[in-house]
Amino acid sequence: LAQAIVAQAHQLRIDDLPKFEVMVNIPKTRNTYCRKCKKHTPHKVSQYKTGKASLSAQGKRRYDKKQAGFGGQTKPVFHKKAKTTKKIVLKFECSKCKAKRMKPIKRTKHFELGTDSKKGSKNEYGGKYR
Repeated sequence: LAQAIVAQAHQLRIDDLPKFEVMVNIPKTRNTYCRKCKKHTPHKVSQYKTGKASLSAQGKRRYDKKQAGFGGQTKPVFHKKAKTTKKIVLKFECSKCKAKRMKPIKRTKHFELGTDSKKGSKNEYGGKYR
């Protein structure tokens, strides 16, 4: 019985399933709950971008201090990159009180914000992995 279950598991592997290139298209405004207003309000949707790294952050100061002088690279440099996509993070801004919150959505290679047509996409993200 256990061998039959293992055999079935080997037959149905996720790698074997067909992969579809899915374009994720999200509207620029969404009516959703605002924690500050305590009710549903229209929110402006945008894609979250990582800000510029600060030189005065404690971790960066510690790293620079450790790197200074002789002795080469002191911390491990990550080389085993396995992922081909990043998770898309949406930033919602309440149109009434300007409160902002983030919501991660699924991984995707092609992401659009509020475009009508499938072809001629202007506002496409994920260029690093194409």
